Amino acid sequence: MFAIEEVNRNPHLLHNTTIGYDIYNIPYTEKNILYSALLWHTGIINPLPNCDCGHKRKSPVVLTGPSWSASAHIGTLLQLYKIPQLTFGPFDSTLNDQGTSNSLYQMAPKDTSLSLAIVLLMLHFSWSWVGLMLPDDHRGTQFLSDLRENMESNGICIAFSKMIPGTWNAFSNALWKSMEKIEESSANVIVIYGDIISVEGLIRHIAQLLVTWKVWVLNSSWDVDNHSDYFMVESFHGSLVFSYHHEEMIEFMNFIQTVNPYKYPEDDYLPKFWFLFFKCSFSKFDCQLLENCQLNASLELLPRHIFDPTMSEEGYNIYNAVYAVAYSLHELSLQQIQIQPYINEKGMVFSPWQLLPFLRTTINKSHVKGHTVMDGGRNLDTKYDILNFWNFPSGLGLKVKVGTYSLSSYKDVQFSLCEGMIQWPTRFTKIPQSVCSESCRPGLRKAAQEGKAVCCFDCTPCAENEISNETDMDQCVKCPESHYANAEKNHCLRKSVSFLAYEEPLGMALTITALGFSVLTAVVLVVFVKHRDTPIVKANNRSLSYILLLTLFICFLSSLLFIGQPRTATCILQQTAFGILFTVALSTVLAKAITVVIAFKATVPARMVRWLMVSRAPNFIIPFCTLIQIIICGIWLVTSPPFIDQDTHAELGHIIIVCNMGSTVAFHTVLGYLCSLALGSYTMAFLSRNLPDTFNEAKFLSFSMQVFFCVWITFLPVYHSTKGKVMVAMEVFSILASSIALLGLIFAPKCYIILLRTEKNSCPGIRHKKHSKSNIHLNLVKN
Repeated sequence: MFAIEEVNRNPHLLHNTTIGYDIYNIPYTEKNILYSALLWHTGIINPLPNCDCGHKRKSPVVLTGPSWSASAHIGTLLQLYKIPQLTFGPFDSTLNDQGTSNSLYQMAPKDTSLSLAIVLLMLHFSWSWVGLMLPDDHRGTQFLSDLRENMESNGICIAFSKMIPGTWNAFSNALWKSMEKIEESSANVIVIYGDIISVEGLIRHIAQLLVTWKVWVLNSSWDVDNHSDYFMVESFHGSLVFSYHHEEMIEFMNFIQTVNPYKYPEDDYLPKFWFLFFKCSFSKFDCQLLENCQLNASLELLPRHIFDPTMSEEGYNIYNAVYAVAYSLHELSLQQIQIQPYINEKGMVFSPWQLLPFLRTTINKSHVKGHTVMDGGRNLDTKYDILNFWNFPSGLGLKVKVGTYSLSSYKDVQFSLCEGMIQWPTRFTKIPQSVCSESCRPGLRKAAQEGKAVCCFDCTPCAENEISNETDMDQCVKCPESHYANAEKNHCLRKSVSFLAYEEPLGMALTITALGFSVLTAVVLVVFVKHRDTPIVKANNRSLSYILLLTLFICFLSSLLFIGQPRTATCILQQTAFGILFTVALSTVLAKAITVVIAFKATVPARMVRWLMVSRAPNFIIPFCTLIQIIICGIWLVTSPPFIDQDTHAELGHIIIVCNMGSTVAFHTVLGYLCSLALGSYTMAFLSRNLPDTFNEAKFLSFSMQVFFCVWITFLPVYHSTKGKVMVAMEVFSILASSIALLGLIFAPKCYIILLRTEKNSCPGIRHKKHSKSNIHLNLVKN
């Protein structure tokens, strides 16, 4: 009515021509769906197909809707007569098949991007667990396919998908059973897709259940039945509705204010409406006349849940359809005037099929007010308004625009939403969450649950030195070698460079020990030099004692090469100095042991023994053994020398700078050679342990070699099981321990005699001791 009155008032459109309309109801049963169409076509109550009974005021265009099935059935009849058909219901791809019907035009835009708009809404609120309820027809199947594709590509899962047959109504047992499972579902967000006809029974059923703990997302505005408004307080309050964007029709709201039964007496609905809601009474003489009505009664005064004064989705399509017909008639009239300048006084005379090309041109050129640009029945620009349904308190019934979504022909997507304006269902006090599993906080990663959707997962901590700095990460990220994961495992921290330093307690203790015993060794050497002419010093080859003490002094100091920041020079000197110095020390001990054996257990003639002792032949063992070790170290340095290395795994948060020995084979060869020298020294010392010498040190030499073996045999497994600074400290400790064993076990008894028992370190004491032993020996022989 509003559109036709606008067209008729427009002086530039259809001059001297007035358009009108007829309204026919469509029965609910499909077997009678063509009755109204035949009644309109034939003009008789009992219509006969293919018969025209002189019905002259036949409309050239038919507007059908909102049900797509009704439009499809009526279209089969209209197609036979080439009568233009414009549908104002939701777009349906089967109706738009030009090969089937080239006289049908759909005014609603094609909602190809609606699935993407809904997915963007889910992503905005991080809803990843969503239920779907769709009509069980080709439109529902196609929308499910599009929505599933967009959801899966964005990591959103379908909690359940329920197809609603068209035969179900609000009281169907199957619908009641399905709703019980849906109510118990963990999905708090449910999408309902369909037109008013297909989901009417579902909407009424949900209203009766008073479901207050679900957020409903719908694809179009729907009318609230006036007999169930009190149910809507709880069920659909806070729902989100996607509605096609249209220009605001202020003129239509002004038009609503003027509508009343007295202005349109031919309208059969308005008197009944006034009777129900404005407490009017019907006249006793005529049911179309009203009495005792409220003053200034108007449709805009009614609550929104009873009558919404804004133009509905179908209303916009009807409005656009009327204008499309008007523009087409206008172009047709202009063409007829050009062909026949003197038009018949009876007005325009044409067949309905003649209007078809003008309708196609008019719709494609988008002469229609607020209509979407079309291309072959496909919309190029799509824009949705996101509406929030407010129905608390009861009867409020407001649809408030809270956001927009648009997709241009250049695939430019724009999505905006004002969260502060949204009212959620009464059960929620904050933005609802709809997830199968709670989000994994940073520091955790998702672990899929076997046999369930990808949105259902467990949260497991990241592995060692791995982080996740975002929520719901599928995999943790390993920190670089120069960084380490913090305690929460959500951030990589830079490692600090560390080494066995003099300042830290361990380094300081080893340094003090090394310096202390080096000073002690120097003191022992001074004592021996000072008492060099005493029997105990001379009896044990004092030159070898000097060499051994000097070597031990340097051994103690060489351990300091392992402490402090490693450098290339110190890394090379650490192992070579260790190997060569201990070779000198052990070969000196070997020379001492061989000297004792030659002196007391030689099987060679006395002259040869005397020559060996005088020529100091055992002393040549030292350079010979040392030369072999120097050759081994030389080969080591040439083939694979030690180098500076970084140990990033030994200590959390630290990069330990250490000296890598280069070749483990060379290191174990050096150590093995030292053990062989120690074994030889121990063997010689063991053989001469009971020889009759006043100052025989063979026992002490064997004890020192035993300690040396224990230290270095224990060193190997411990050394290879530790890392970083502890490994370095272990080698320093082994060097100090073995050096202390040699110093203590060999020289401590001698220092004790030199400093505290001087009477034993003199010639009279030695002679007296020997004389006592001889007497005992003689007595034993006599007996």
